[in-house]
Amino acid sequence: MRVGVPKEIKNHEYRVGLTPASVAELVAAGHEVLVETKAGTGIDFSDSAYEKVGATILPTAADVFAKSDMIVKVKEPQPGEIAMLEPRHLLFTYLHLAADKPQAEGLMKSGATCIAYETVTSRSGALPLLKPMSEVAGRMSIQVGAHYLEKEQGGRGVLLGGVPGVAPAKVAIFGGGVAGINAAQMATGQRADVTIYDINNDRLADLDMHFGSQIKTAFASKSAIAQAVQEAELVIGAVLVPGAAAPKLVTRDMLKTMKRGSVLVDIAIDQGGCFETSKATTHADPVYTIDGVIHYCVANMPGAVARTSAFALNNATLPFALKLANLGADKAMAEDPHLANGLNVSGGKIRHQAVSEALDLPFEAA
Repeated sequence: MRVGVPKEIKNHEYRVGLTPASVAELVAAGHEVLVETKAGTGIDFSDSAYEKVGATILPTAADVFAKSDMIVKVKEPQPGEIAMLEPRHLLFTYLHLAADKPQAEGLMKSGATCIAYETVTSRSGALPLLKPMSEVAGRMSIQVGAHYLEKEQGGRGVLLGGVPGVAPAKVAIFGGGVAGINAAQMATGQRADVTIYDINNDRLADLDMHFGSQIKTAFASKSAIAQAVQEAELVIGAVLVPGAAAPKLVTRDMLKTMKRGSVLVDIAIDQGGCFETSKATTHADPVYTIDGVIHYCVANMPGAVARTSAFALNNATLPFALKLANLGADKAMAEDPHLANGLNVSGGKIRHQAVSEALDLPFEAA
């Protein structure tokens, strides 16, 4: 199979769909890999590094799309990239369609087969291709939250961990999944006062066993959430419903009860965000303020630590990319129902139930 790797074009996105090490694996398996020039230079992967492992360097994204059967990316295709997709193409990348109806309609129009990293599952029902980026985003959320709590950033002027004689900041984490756990690990490491909120009692029990006295847990009722945002200096939105739009946990009215200079970090922004006042931002312009509350809603958070993120992502995606290249999409998905759960669009139809419900578009099983 001819596998194409275009350069990512989303704002300040330096990750790459395939690292040279991943390309070497595909080439060893008998596939041809076509890489757009400078696709990896943002994270110190030169064109020559790709050529040394057998890739062919092409001058433009248009050349990559025209000559490839499968396109491997990181972020969702931008309008210009969607225009280059054809029915013969297999697209393997993050899509996050539940919050992006224009993209879904564009992919449907293209006729391409589109498999989304974020809905591929494991035997346990986990999301193995979302996990590494959730780990990165969870850890980053505390890092950026602490930064924007600083007074010169417009924040409340609070040190996350406090000092002897001065109480630490209160951190409320909504969602006890992978992102939430990683956020809690970082926050407790900085000695913050951390509470994780979730609606799954079994998950809360697991978190209690995992963290012990380092954190508190609470059932995520509407009243508990309202009280949490009123008391916390830093609120992390880490809620995920696979394939679906994120629920709006924090309303505009709740925002008015928050302390001036407190910070919201919305990890769920790729799925529409879990705060009513969330809107996607970029690394070039990451924050905005409403009612004195700082919002950090960067839609590609892990892109800020692009080298770490690219390696972590490739570790997870490479086995699936190899399977798709070796067998083709139809056979690979027939043999692996967990990979088949990643199918979002094909043949001009929405193939994922949660996506169809979120976008109010017809669902048709493959």
